Amino acid sequence: MRARPDVAETAQVADTNSVRGFDSQGDALPESAISPNNLPTDWRWARVREIGDVQLGRQRAPKHQNGKNMRPYLRVANVFEDRIDLSDVLTMNFTPREFETFALRANDILLNEGQSLHLVGRPALYRDELPGVCFQNTLVRFRPGPKVDPKFALTIFRGYMHTGKFQKIARWTTNIAHLGAQRFSEMPFPLPPLPEQRRIVAEIEKQFTRLEAGVAALRRVQVSLKHYRAAVLKAACEGRLVPTEAELAKTGKRKSAFETGGALLARILTERRRDWKGRSKYKEPATPDGTRLPLLPDGWTWATAQQLNLSNRPCAYGVLQPGEHLPDGVPLVRVGDIGDGKVDLSTLKRISPKIAAQYPRTRLHGGELAITLVGAIGRTAVIPESLAGGNTARAVGIIPLTREANAHWVEIWFRNPAKTAEMDSKSHEVARKTLNLEDVRIASVAIPPAAEQTRIVAEVERRLSVVDELEAVVSANLQRATRLRQSILQKAFTGELV
Repeated sequence: MRARPDVAETAQVADTNSVRGFDSQGDALPESAISPNNLPTDWRWARVREIGDVQLGRQRAPKHQNGKNMRPYLRVANVFEDRIDLSDVLTMNFTPREFETFALRANDILLNEGQSLHLVGRPALYRDELPGVCFQNTLVRFRPGPKVDPKFALTIFRGYMHTGKFQKIARWTTNIAHLGAQRFSEMPFPLPPLPEQRRIVAEIEKQFTRLEAGVAALRRVQVSLKHYRAAVLKAACEGRLVPTEAELAKTGKRKSAFETGGALLARILTERRRDWKGRSKYKEPATPDGTRLPLLPDGWTWATAQQLNLSNRPCAYGVLQPGEHLPDGVPLVRVGDIGDGKVDLSTLKRISPKIAAQYPRTRLHGGELAITLVGAIGRTAVIPESLAGGNTARAVGIIPLTREANAHWVEIWFRNPAKTAEMDSKSHEVARKTLNLEDVRIASVAIPPAAEQTRIVAEVERRLSVVDELEAVVSANLQRATRLRQSILQKAFTGELV
């Protein structure tokens, strides 16, 4: 590790380089933004404006949308961390004089001026990917001077983004954080000798190459696990995951006769009629359209979700206007709470009991099938008994299932890739993608024998629990890679990397 300056040297450096910076309104910058740590002896602190040129991009205006000098320009949507995306480049008119001011050169660095708080200042090095391109005022351009290597400056700015230094000086307007060209230009910049800058860049590139190779491998594992999860659900819904009751009977492994899915459905329909408590005449539920359905394994039959629905508790939409969150209120299941067959109990909103009471048809008892109907449509989960007394948001449909139907099997059926694609094809889009609950009611569901349903559910849960564990390990390692990347960048601008 490099030698550190003594106390006297530190005081002298601080006195020389800690002139307070000011933002575009003349307000003093936060002390935390301009009070750097100690540096190696041959480094010095400089202001960003002292080592390069800072320029805010050209503002868009209707008068620039047409003209004789239409040129491509970059905006926030094009600038990612160390990557410029040219898939969606717009054009506007730049006069020859404006072009001189706003044209990009190779080795310019573009930073997001307006972004979400954690991404404000996100930088990328322009490598002349699109000659003759300019930039908009949602970006700040830093053009390195002769004392700083462009890749080293990019490294410092990436470190500033990841360690929150850009966040500290940013200002909020309408939910967007603004870096501010003036505030950015006054930021401190650690400046080693040029040869050391290049050694640091080389070391970072070496370490990042290894790190990205590991991250890429983890991403491939994520994709493989996603495909395996889909394959398990597909096999389960095609009768290939466990031996069917019919196969067991043929091989003599099932000595007693078994109740077929058809017999089970007939028993369910009989129970529906018996439990009918309506004042009007009992109406038979919708039946599946057999002309469009594929063949099923022996012992299975087709039904509709409505045939499995309790006759005295029909499918229903949830709470339209839930109101504000009340810590001691009634739990409310929303679209974001449902995923991979489960309800995330840690994120539940709680609403007024008075509001929840206005929606008795979606009052939860536990065991219902929940399906998302707006936005991320087709997500499903079985409502746990711990949510009895709760309710659902309007965008979540509820199907109360007869006790003779295995709710977890029905949920697996709706989660399998073929069914989610079918539900997606039935959706329509106005402001957001929406699925009608009526399409869910008449959706076809395969019914295996009850014992087979139980075995399929157990095997799916066993296999997917392993997938869940592996995905958690992969996710933890990806987070570790992010922290390691931040650590490398932090060491780069404190002189500890080489």
